[in-house]
Amino acid sequence: MRKIEAIIKPFKLDEVKEALNEIGVQGLTVSEVKGFGRQKGHTELYRGAEYVVDFIPKIKIEIIAGDDMVAKIIETIAEAARTGRIGDGKIFVMPVEEVIRIRTGESGEEAL
Repeated sequence: MRKIEAIIKPFKLDEVKEALNEIGVQGLTVSEVKGFGRQKGHTELYRGAEYVVDFIPKIKIEIIAGDDMVAKIIETIAEAARTGRIGDGKIFVMPVEEVIRIRTGESGEEAL
């Protein structure tokens, strides 16, 4: 099993969610986050004063999936989230040792 974390632009969330639904992803967690990478942030003007916005609003999607689905999920997220501009985001993949469904006590891939 793997945990896939994707940081994407907020306006791409619906497209990504629909694309994941089409390939059979049944569960995901979405969080509103802020951060920066190479994009660094930008300067804005407010009431005549300039200020720097360091942290840019993003969406973090977390999915736990069996090893057989990981490549398809990554490909789907990358396609649906891509705009071709700086700040499109990143996808991280990490191993998951165990998953337990609290309600039933099921574990492993059965708990997904």
